[in-house]
Amino acid sequence: MKNRLMVAAEAATIKKDVPKFSVGDTVDVHQRILEGAKERVQVFQGVVISRKGEGMSEMFTVRRVVQGEGVERMFPLHSPKIAKIEVKRTGVVRRAKLYYLRERVGKATRLRERKEKEVPGADGAKKRPGRKKKAAAAATEQKAE
Repeated sequence: MKNRLMVAAEAATIKKDVPKFSVGDTVDVHQRILEGAKERVQVFQGVVISRKGEGMSEMFTVRRVVQGEGVERMFPLHSPKIAKIEVKRTGVVRRAKLYYLRERVGKATRLRERKEKEVPGADGAKKRPGRKKKAAAAATEQKAE
């Protein structure tokens, strides 16, 4: 069980603006880098292959391929050095850890994109009548004649 002081300290330093992302998503991690007195932001784009931990100690691993060589970096989710995290695309996965991507090369590393479920008629457009409704409408027109 966690100490109350530790819980209070964690609550004060946890970031509130962390976007929701999961394993399989392609993300841009904007990281602040100090070079002497100057500070700049460097972007690391890749696929999230794992998330672990909870609270202040939560970490996530991002993998990308640079010049034919796989590069993985682990980032603390609530680190002040991370400026922001952008989710570029969401991937369909059925596992919690995607370590199997390490052995894959080329197109075999691609993940299908998760589509948002569309609610019919949500965009304000009229629903198109189905085949049965068209047939019923045609039958009523014939009877009217």
